[in-house]
Amino acid sequence: MNQVSSKEQIAPLPRISLQAFCDSPEVAQTVQDAMTDRRMERAHVKVHMGGAAAAIEAYRSSPTPNVIFLETSASRDELVEHLDALAEFCDPGTKVVVAGRTNDIILYRDLMSRGVSEYLVAPFAVLDFIRSISSLYGSSGAEPVGKIIACTGAKGGVGASTLTHNIAWSIARDLEIQTVLADLDLGFGTVGLDFNQDPPQGIAEALFAPDRVDANMVDRLLSRCSDRLSLLAAPATLDRNYDFPETAFDAVMDILRASTPCIVIDVPHLWTGWSRRLLLGADEIILVASPDLANLRNAKSILDTMRTGRQNDGKPHLVLNNIGVAKRPEIAVSDFGKAVDLDPVAIIPFEPKLFGTAANNGQMISEVEPSSKVNETIAELARLVTGRGEIRKAKRTIFEPLITKLGLSKAS
Repeated sequence: MNQVSSKEQIAPLPRISLQAFCDSPEVAQTVQDAMTDRRMERAHVKVHMGGAAAAIEAYRSSPTPNVIFLETSASRDELVEHLDALAEFCDPGTKVVVAGRTNDIILYRDLMSRGVSEYLVAPFAVLDFIRSISSLYGSSGAEPVGKIIACTGAKGGVGASTLTHNIAWSIARDLEIQTVLADLDLGFGTVGLDFNQDPPQGIAEALFAPDRVDANMVDRLLSRCSDRLSLLAAPATLDRNYDFPETAFDAVMDILRASTPCIVIDVPHLWTGWSRRLLLGADEIILVASPDLANLRNAKSILDTMRTGRQNDGKPHLVLNNIGVAKRPEIAVSDFGKAVDLDPVAIIPFEPKLFGTAANNGQMISEVEPSSKVNETIAELARLVTGRGEIRKAKRTIFEPLITKLGLSKAS
């Protein structure tokens, strides 16, 4: 709640999305001015007028960003009503910063007890705003920004990379989450082909120069695909050997996790120390398989390994792909799930024309046939792995995880 000196060290914001809902032109202009600051260059910021009421209306049908900034001139009771209404529509992990005209420690404590991340007294300076958002992610007790979603195939050729790329696209476009898609199939990766891009640099540059890896280097290696999706491409050449130690990807993943809300990694079908480490260390795992015996055997082996190494984590998500190939004997979906002791979360039919057209044109499924059942399934998978599979079913106090952590109850 205090002013800061322009000489204070303020950490740059990570690659987050922020939406501001302002009541006054003055505060809206301050946020607009902050957007031009060098510390904000990685953040995706939008400014709206209308205050808390506009925010509530906006999120009735849209996903919430990483940070919501609310300016309000309302009374304490009215502000509490607005926050309770907003909580009904907030996705897990969204942080709220409130700006008001009252410099009142009791109000401040009340808002903190409800899970609000910060309270600013308006009017405030540009650096006050940047500092308050930066501190949400740069403080010693702040949780990591990013969530790592690892996708792999039980066997080569099952379509794991295609699904991975489409899921990352859906997370960025439909859920409006800042996302990095990393292609780890260094010799044969297809992320450039699937997005019709030819990135001049990629992840290999970081892996072959581990002593130089830092946040600036990783930023330079990212290829911008859309406002919310960046690619970390594989070289897809065979002029070098890609034999790496088990911890080779640790530095890159740590940097991405500290700066990007969602990291989707396309792990090729191979078994090395680094591929095993990446799968075991991911927050969510998607395993793609086809309904034949080799896939069944491999899926069971991978899932058993994951269960042993991730005893305190959630189950991987099994996706059965290429179902219904003409004249091909297939293991029944129910039998496959029973054999690996895991029910599939998605079943994707064999659609050679749809997938072939998308691959040849360098497009995503949603661009080729947005009304297809396959596209609906991909969107559902994106919501599932980002924790938005059960959206807005019940009213809850804003930011329950924070309140639970602090041992606080909802203030009356």
